Amino acid sequence: MSVTESTTELRRTPLASLHEAAGARMVPFAGYAMPVQYPTGILAEHGWTRTEAGLFDVSHMGQATLRGRGVAAGLEELVAADVAGLSPGQQRYTQLLNEEGGILDDLMVARASPSSDELSVVVNAGTKEADYRHLAANLPAGIELETHDDRALLALQGPAASAALAGLAPGAERLAFMTGMALSVGGIPAYVTRSGYTGEVSWLMSCP
Repeated sequence: MSVTESTTELRRTPLASLHEAAGARMVPFAGYAMPVQYPTGILAEHGWTRTEAGLFDVSHMGQATLRGRGVAAGLEELVAADVAGLSPGQQRYTQLLNEEGGILDDLMVARASPSSDELSVVVNAGTKEADYRHLAANLPAGIELETHDDRALLALQGPAASAALAGLAPGAERLAFMTGMALSVGGIPAYVTRSGYTGEVSWLMSCP
C-alpha cells in the first residue's frame, strides 16, 4: 500500500509535506498521517536522540487558548493543579478530570500571556476533541475556547537540545524547568517551553 493510499482519509499536520519530501514512511496515528521513520532507520534516530538531540513533529496534539474573566478559577474546577498561582511564563503538568474526579486526559497548562484572563493548554492527540467538548461544556459562561489546529508543534529532546536550540533561538538556554517565552526560532516566531531537566531536555515549540 502506498503512502498516498494509506493516508487518504487522514488529517495532515502543517509539516506533513516536509516529512514526505524527506522520505518519511507515513502511518495512521490518532487520525493523522504521521512519520514513523526516515531512510536512516529507527536505530540511528534513537541513538542520535539519546546522545545528541532529536526533533519530533507533535502537531497532531491539541493546542488551545482559553480566554475570559475568571479563566484560571474556572479551569481549576476541572483539573488537579493550582492554575491561579501560575505567573506569566510558567506552565504546569496536570490532569483533566470528570465529574467524579476520574482522569480523562493529562495536559500542560501555561500562562503564556501576561494577561490573567488567558491560558494556553496542550492536550493529547487521541483525546483532544473529547477534551475540547468537556472544557467547553464545563467552563464558566463567558470563557472562550479557541483551538489552533493550524499551528505546528515541535518537540526537541536529548542532551544536546539546549545547545541546539540556543543556536537558532538565543535566550532559550536560559529557560528554567516548566517555563516558556516567545522567541524567534531561526526567524520563525514561536512560543518555546522547557519541560525537562538539564541532560534530558524536552522543549515544545508552538509555531503559527
